[in-house]
Amino acid sequence: MLNLQSLILPQAGRYLAPLSCSSSISRRSSMAPPILSLALPSGTGRVLSIQSHTVQGYVGNKSAIFPLQLLGFDVDPINSVQFSNHTGYPTFRGQVLDGQQLWDLIEGLEANGLLFYTHLLTGYIGSVSFLNMVFQVVDKLRSINPDLIYVCDPVLGDEGKLYVPQELVSVYKKVVSVASMLTPNQFEVEQLTGLRITSEQDGLEACNLLHATGPSKVVITSLLVDDTLLLIGSHQKTKGEAPKQFKIVIPKIPAYFTGTGDLTTALLLGWSNKYPDNLERAAELAVSSLQALLHRTVDDYKAAGFDPQSSSLEIRLIQSQDDIRLPQESEGVHAILDSTQRRVVQGDSSNVRGSQKIPCLLKSVLGKIMEDKWHHNPYLAHQ
Repeated sequence: MLNLQSLILPQAGRYLAPLSCSSSISRRSSMAPPILSLALPSGTGRVLSIQSHTVQGYVGNKSAIFPLQLLGFDVDPINSVQFSNHTGYPTFRGQVLDGQQLWDLIEGLEANGLLFYTHLLTGYIGSVSFLNMVFQVVDKLRSINPDLIYVCDPVLGDEGKLYVPQELVSVYKKVVSVASMLTPNQFEVEQLTGLRITSEQDGLEACNLLHATGPSKVVITSLLVDDTLLLIGSHQKTKGEAPKQFKIVIPKIPAYFTGTGDLTTALLLGWSNKYPDNLERAAELAVSSLQALLHRTVDDYKAAGFDPQSSSLEIRLIQSQDDIRLPQESEGVHAILDSTQRRVVQGDSSNVRGSQKIPCLLKSVLGKIMEDKWHHNPYLAHQ
């Protein structure tokens, strides 16, 4: 792995040199101090997070940055879009970044020696030019740190509908090839593999197809089979060998939430860093945090006199920081290694609060630019 300190300590030493005259003092006062996230890097890692941003609410980067920071990461955000609020509201305003604007930011970081990252995280991206540039960003980051871990949430759509231009599907197939971890939902897996998923076995086979394209870790964050909601994970530790696969059975919560897909991927990144060879453990912890947050969200809406089934809900992220930092073990969750060596993680939903019931993992509504809003909003559609 590239030695981060070898890149920055000579420069940092320049700032720490003893001063012997007034000219030295003047010279030092005009120089910028060292970037401590580089000079004294977090033992956890440094993440470049490229996804959406809203002024109000917790979706995209607003949903991912805070949890990653709680888990010990330094996080630098680039906002693929900047909106007043998520697109589930009656109206929204804002800007969409294009590919050249993304590259300008990358070049600015590089020019100042700031482009060393341990992780890259990408989420909602609304234009072909921007997504094409992400592929180049991965190459650039890996030229500086060959061990860069790229976690890709290929936000395409949900429930049988695309909410990005169709052209992004083919571009994502190229981007997926350089990802370390992929976190699609059921619809996105079908788009990326061409496989119709109607069973758990289909989901596992889809993971195998995605492993063949590049990523060693695949987590299908929501898969509905016979009215049962599953999370399916697969870790191929060595190319060409059978992956270790597992599932988490997810009892449904009768409510819809914004920002949960973005949060789930961030938590999977964070806990996978702590347990790099134990994806099922990372998934258990991520889901435990998420379900505690969603139950708090539902309870708080009820306390405010609002029916949580009447509209999509803004998650209670800040109020759930203890659940993110120190997720509680789920009493009803246990692991079984079956005859095919797939690790099966099951949950007991008999006690919502006491057993930390595992909830539905839903994609962010910010990503859900419905076809009517998409096709009637030239500001978005033609970027």
